[in-house]
Formats: sequence, structure tokens, C-alpha cells
Amino acid sequence: MRKKGLPRKARRISIRWSVTSKEENRRLNQASGIAVNFVKKKKKRERTNRRSPTHSPHTTNPFDPLFTLAVLVSLIQLSVGIRTARHRSQRGNDHDKQEEEIGVKMASVDRNLEELMAHLGEFGKYQRWQFSLHILGGLTAGLHMMTLLTVAAVPPHTCNVPRSPFNAINSTKWNISDATEDLVPRAIDACYYSDAENVVRQCESWTYDTRYFQTSRAMEWNSVCSRRWMGAAAQSSYMFGVFIGAVTLGTLADKYGRKIIFCVSAVAQLIFGVTVALINDFYVFLVWRFMYGIFGSAGAYITGFVLTMELVGATKRTVCGMMFHLAFAVGFMLVAVWGAVIKDRMWLQIAYGLHSALLVGHWWLMDESPRWLWAQGRVNEAVAIVRKGLKMNGNDTVDIDAEKLLGERKVSHVVEKRRSHGALDLFKTPNLRRKTLNVCFGWFANSIVYYGLSLNTGNLVGNPFLMLFLSGLVELPSYLLMCFLMDRSGRRCVVSTFMLIGGVCCIVASSIPTDIDLAAAIIVTIVLFGKACIAGSFAVIYNYTAELFPTVVRNTALGIGSMCARFSGALTPMIMLLNSLNPKVPAALFGFVALVAGFLSLYLPETVNQPMPETIEDGENFGKHDTCFAACLRSRRKSDVSCEVTLNQLADREEKEKLNQGENGKENSH
Repeated sequence: MRKKGLPRKARRISIRWSVTSKEENRRLNQASGIAVNFVKKKKKRERTNRRSPTHSPHTTNPFDPLFTLAVLVSLIQLSVGIRTARHRSQRGNDHDKQEEEIGVKMASVDRNLEELMAHLGEFGKYQRWQFSLHILGGLTAGLHMMTLLTVAAVPPHTCNVPRSPFNAINSTKWNISDATEDLVPRAIDACYYSDAENVVRQCESWTYDTRYFQTSRAMEWNSVCSRRWMGAAAQSSYMFGVFIGAVTLGTLADKYGRKIIFCVSAVAQLIFGVTVALINDFYVFLVWRFMYGIFGSAGAYITGFVLTMELVGATKRTVCGMMFHLAFAVGFMLVAVWGAVIKDRMWLQIAYGLHSALLVGHWWLMDESPRWLWAQGRVNEAVAIVRKGLKMNGNDTVDIDAEKLLGERKVSHVVEKRRSHGALDLFKTPNLRRKTLNVCFGWFANSIVYYGLSLNTGNLVGNPFLMLFLSGLVELPSYLLMCFLMDRSGRRCVVSTFMLIGGVCCIVASSIPTDIDLAAAIIVTIVLFGKACIAGSFAVIYNYTAELFPTVVRNTALGIGSMCARFSGALTPMIMLLNSLNPKVPAALFGFVALVAGFLSLYLPETVNQPMPETIEDGENFGKHDTCFAACLRSRRKSDVSCEVTLNQLADREEKEKLNQGENGKENSH
């Protein structure tokens, strides 16, 4: 190829190269530019020589050594650049092919995992046995969470007025205002009294009604009136412990295994659950309650739930997840049952703590999650557990080639082993980040409403043990209803609908005047109905979270969600203190949060009949652009298309009928 305007020597180095990479083009342009610039300088010197004949004759030599050297340098530079670029391009292509091959093999390995788990069936004898062990963690979690409702209950109380004859004569008469008006000093309410000089003073001691509670932490510490914060701090310390346990134990379970964290939590909650009954100092009690919370309602419950979700078949996850929440509600009800039977608060707390002994033997009875073992590259152990399950299910004739699975898993494990997965992986990619933040707020809202209504049970009119028992009992039909609705209506629809209903119930209950007839009965009914709705939504979000996130961070995602729930649970007792300003404020605030979370949950993807993601990439790709509104638009477009097809069919039918009528008319005329 000739280039116009260039001398013969420049044409000799003007070579046409077939290059594909950017590096080759850059090197080629650089070399050509050097040659062209040198030629331009050469022509300029020649024009100068024509004007100046005294110039050195060497400048007109066509074989100038400087020119030759420049051309050689350009050619060498060009050839080295092209060779380097080709080497890099080839190395990049080889790397891409290697990554592609590994990706294909990893997809094959994921299919092998699903095939391996499919051998166990959906819910055979082995899964039922393991599930019966896992679910005990739900029972103890519900029991430990609500112990303060009886152990530190605040019974009806009156102010002990100094030198008041009333307290000496009849300590069981609670309405001191009925005393004769000439009785000085006299009580104004449960927190203040008027002394002999008619000066209002705070009460320093109280007389408690022992009809339902003979002893409690509130009686010992007088955590009433200006000391109400002590009861709220005691409950918040437990919730903050659950908050810490949810994120730390969840991450540790993803790193070291579900089984070991479950069993360590079982032993720890037994120790702290019993010894907390023996502590009398308030601030030491707060520290012990904090440690009690770390292991009491986080480790065994969340880890047991994940173990179940990773073991049973896809069609049984809904029912098994609901059974966990049923167990939590039964633990809630046991708090009321034991509280009605045991009147001494120390022995009552010891009885609560001893329930954790049910979990200690799990180390010898419970198996590790095969999915977790597979994700860690421990294929032989996963296959051994599956074979054990097949034998218990009576299906031990299935042949599993462990060596082949191990070889394929080692290839895929090269990429996964480069970094360990943790909480940060949930926020690095946009789709996972959006889902994580949305789910976390859903956990936050469900928890703040659920515990707000639960902790307010003692303020409802009637027998406190009966109200507490009913508060747990109303959750049972809600969970059973969730089993029916989740697979038919979908997780997203159920979570959103029941959160919205629960929020409305909170706002309605706070707006009912207390001076109307049957106000107490109406408020109790609305509160219990709202509690049932929020309990159902709270239960579904556990299953929903486990299905939204991949295996490598599933326990971490559940831990972070539970962390947000426990954080709001820790705030709930403090928010309840706002009723001293206005009794309607806490319920209205709970309702508003539930309404916002119910609306935002519509932007989460649906997980019904979808395979559970295994890797971070699976989790990022899962549910992209899948929202409730997008689903509505798709269904609307489908309906429009079906209507259009129907109209076209009707039009074609009418045309055919007209043609047939016309042909029949012609035949009749002939």
C-alpha cells in the first residue's frame, strides 16, 4: 500500500498490519508517527539546503545513517509491541477460557449438589428426625425472650404515704383516694403524695398487689414511677445481646459450621439462664442479661432454622419454617403457664433456664448441614451425611460417586477459596444491596411492632397470665394460615399485606377513646388481631430471607436481619416509656413503621417455586427487575394480549361466517 506524499524510503516502512488489539494499534501508530515526523524534518532540511548551498553535503545523502537508525528503532519497537500485545491478548483469552470453563464446571457442580440433596427426598424419616432436634431451639428462644414479663412483672401498686394510718390498717385496699379526706398526708396517685404541709412529693416506697405475683424483680428494685427505666433497661439489655449474637453467631456459623454454633449456644444459654436468677445487683444483672441474650434467642434459633431450610425439600420449607414460629409461640405460652404455677421469681427463672438442657445432647444427635459442607469443599463429609440419611429413609441403594463429586468440587473451589464470604458481600453489588436493605427494614418493622404489642400485654385489662397466654395463642392460627397462603399467594404478597394490616390495627387501637362502653374489650380484640397479623408477617420474613440469599451468606443474611430485629426490639422498651407523655404515641409510631415497611416489601422479588441461590453471583442475578408492580404490568400485558387475540379470533370468525353466508346465498340463487 502506497502513501501519497512520502519518499521511497518512508514507503518501504509503511507496512499494512492486520492487528486486533488496542496495544498493537498503539504501537503501530507510534512507529508510523516517528517515521513520518523524521521524513518531514528531512524534507525541511532539503528545502533549507536549496536556499543555503553552503550546507553540509551529508544532509542530502539518501542513505543517511540517522534515518536508517530511526527506521530500525521504529521497526524493532513495533515488532516488540505487537509481540507483547499478542502475548497479552492470548493470555487474556486463555484466562477468559479458564474462567468460562470453571464457571461451567461450577454450574455443573451446583447441579450435582441439587441432585445429591434430591436423593434424600422432600421430608423423609431422616429429615423429620433432624427437624425435631432443630425446632427445640425455637421453643427455648421464645421462652427466654419473654421471661421478664413474669420474673420482673410490675403488679398494681400504691404509694406508701409516711405515717399514713391506711397502710397500717389495710394494706390490701388499693384505692387510697377513698380514705377520709381529713387523713393527712394523703396519696395523689401511685407515684406522688401530698404531705402535711400540702407539698407534693415523690413516693419512696410502695405496697404491691400479690394476688398474681408474690415476688418479682420490680418489687425488689422498686422499678416503678421514676425508676421505670430499670425494667426497660433490663429488657433492652437482653435484646442488645440478641442483636450482637445475631450478627456474630450468624457469621461464625457460616465460617465454622451450623452445628458447633448451635451446641455452644445451647450450653451457654443453660448456664446464663440459670445463674441470672441468683444475681441481686441491678448492674451485674444487666451484664448477665446481655450475655443471656447473645446465646438465649440468637444462636440456637437462627442456626436451627437455617439447618432446617438447608435440609428439607423445597416444597416443605414453608411448613417447616412455620413450625419454627409455632415453637416460638409455644415457648411464649410456657412463660405464662410456668408463671401461673411458680410464684417465686428465683425458682421461676431457674425453671425457665433449665429448658435449655433439652439442647445439650444435640452434639451427639444432630448432623451438620450437607449444603454448608459442600460450600466449604468438604464433599466426603456431605456425601457421608446424605448416605446416612438415605439409609434412615430406606433408600440406601442409591449409588453416589464421591470421588467424582470431590474432583469437580475441587476445581470450582479454586475460585471460591480466593476469599471468604461475609456480611460485606451483601452490600457490594446493587441487587443484593437493595434486597438486603429492604429486608433489614422489614425485620426492623416486624420486630418493633411484635415486641411492642407483646410487652404491652401486661397493661391489658384482666388476668396477666391469661392475657400473656392469649397473646401467644393467637399466633398459632396465624402461622397455620401462613402455611396455606405462602405457596398460593407468594411470600411478597403475604408479608406486605399482613404488615399493612398490623400497622392499621396499631393506629386504630391508639385512636379508640377509653371512656366509651366496652372500650377495654375492643382494644384487647384489636391488639390481639394485630399481634396475629404481625406474627404471621414476622414468620414469613424468616423463610423469605432464607430463600432470597445464597448459601454462602444465607446464615449471615439471616443474622443481619435478626440483628436489625433485635435492635428495634431493644428500642421497643424505651419507646414504651413514651406513654408517660401520651398513651397513644407508642402504638401510633409502631403502626406508621409497619405501614412503610409493608409498602417497601412490594419491591422484593418473589421466591415461590424458585431454586435457592448458591453463590454470590446467583444471589445478585436472582430477582432482578422483579417487583410487585413489574409483575402487575406483566400480567396486564398478558391480559391485553389475550384480549387482543380473542378479539382477532372473533373478527376472523365473523368474516368466515359472512363468507359462508355469501356462498350459501349464491348457491340458493342458482
